[in-house]
Amino acid sequence: VQLQASGGGLVQPGGSLSLSCAASGIDSDDYVIAWFRQAPGNKREGVSCISRRDGDPLYTDSVKGRFTITLDNAKNTVTLQMNNLKPEDTAVYYCAEDEPSNYCSLWDTHYSAFGQGTQVTVSS
Repeated sequence: VQLQASGGGLVQPGGSLSLSCAASGIDSDDYVIAWFRQAPGNKREGVSCISRRDGDPLYTDSVKGRFTITLDNAKNTVTLQMNNLKPEDTAVYYCAEDEPSNYCSLWDTHYSAFGQGTQVTVSS
């Protein structure tokens, strides 16, 4: 599996960014894609995930109501829409995939493949 993340950048507090994760080489109809982030000096943190089978998203508490994850089944692409960004959202964001699976988890040990990161910086 190859995962290509894109869409990071610099944005002011209160602004928005949209991250995309394009997945290729997936062999199963049942898979889960998640977003993680890691700020300097911090552990990698699960942000959100979604399964292809049921499409029910999961979010970490700090982003609920601000971030929205969606899956385009036809393109195997996951989008993370991030609104009302805060300085504490600054991190390198990674997407991850697991298959065959319908279990959406925010623990990184659950995932077998990670893509390269994309930097998100929230600063005035």
